[in-house]
Amino acid sequence: MLTFLQHYWWFLISLLGALLVFLLFVQGGQGLLYIVGRTDAERDLIVNALGRKWELTFTTLVTFGGAFFASFPLFYSTSFGGAFYVWMAILLVFVIQAVSYEYRRKPANLLGRRTYEAFLVINGIAGPLLLGVAVGTFYTGAMFTVNRMNMASIGGDTAISQWTTAWHGLEALGNPLNLLLGVAVFALSRLLALHFFLNNLADETLHERSRRLSGYYALLFLLCFLPFFGGLLATDGRTCNPLSGVIAIEPYKYLHNLLEMPVVSIILLCSVAALLFAIWIGWRRGSRRAIWFSGAGTIGAVLALLLLAGWNNTCYYPSLADLQSSLSISNSSSSLFTLKAMSIVSLLIPFVAAYIWYAWRALTKPLSEQEVEKSEHKY
Repeated sequence: MLTFLQHYWWFLISLLGALLVFLLFVQGGQGLLYIVGRTDAERDLIVNALGRKWELTFTTLVTFGGAFFASFPLFYSTSFGGAFYVWMAILLVFVIQAVSYEYRRKPANLLGRRTYEAFLVINGIAGPLLLGVAVGTFYTGAMFTVNRMNMASIGGDTAISQWTTAWHGLEALGNPLNLLLGVAVFALSRLLALHFFLNNLADETLHERSRRLSGYYALLFLLCFLPFFGGLLATDGRTCNPLSGVIAIEPYKYLHNLLEMPVVSIILLCSVAALLFAIWIGWRRGSRRAIWFSGAGTIGAVLALLLLAGWNNTCYYPSLADLQSSLSISNSSSSLFTLKAMSIVSLLIPFVAAYIWYAWRALTKPLSEQEVEKSEHKY
């Protein structure tokens, strides 16, 4: 029962992570604010179109972190407590995003409109890049040790996890695979944003700019993602023996996972096909439907990649300082009671998803400059 719940919760976390990557189109759109938008009216249109969706991204990020904390608390305490420079940077750029949407159009705001727009651009660049690098450590590992005996300690050093470098997560930026994934997520967020603009902006000029730019960011995404994926399949992984709990290095671990989990492989292949189709119809035709295919492809592909990281007795957070400290879903999860209680609450997820879908559909009518000016609430 415990094994089933551990796999179930890793699936839910992977699904939340996949939804989060898709919703990063908000960040991608913010980063394009001065590239797609050339006038104040065009930038107002872009910000107000994104403003209808930004809370979904923020909420999904918080839910993703909360679900990770509740189901796999040892990862939460190890990564969030050790690699805090990276996570604090991510938190900061999302906080300034929330502040910017709230105060950008407020009369006589303290910092001025241009400052808040700069904050949105910073969030649009740093948010996807840092999140991609952080997720990259699921495969490449991090510098930490875990001492479970400290849980029984009284006084003195009772920390379970210790970070072994003074960089506290920033060292991840020096790993080529992490950087490739970070830039790939950055490029994907912009590609999704451009597809969103094709679907959601009633402006022919912005429509044509978005169509043209989508080809460039699709190329950047492919140039970064394909080397990352190839490197991932060729790299060594860590496997956790389900009986003894002993962790060992397994060459080509992620390639083995792909071959040994055919359902995950099929999801990945279908998702890549959907994403490539979206790139084609978005760039060549400027199709409003591109966002639906690129969105579905993104969610499916990220879901498959995260399942490769945690299922099949794989250590989803390898330790580069101590092999046996590597975290797997079996050695880092909450208790059976906690996972059972959380699983009951998770039955509400379909209702929440239905509400999000309803809210999304209610706000998908293409937005024009005239509608922004007439609106009582402007971002």
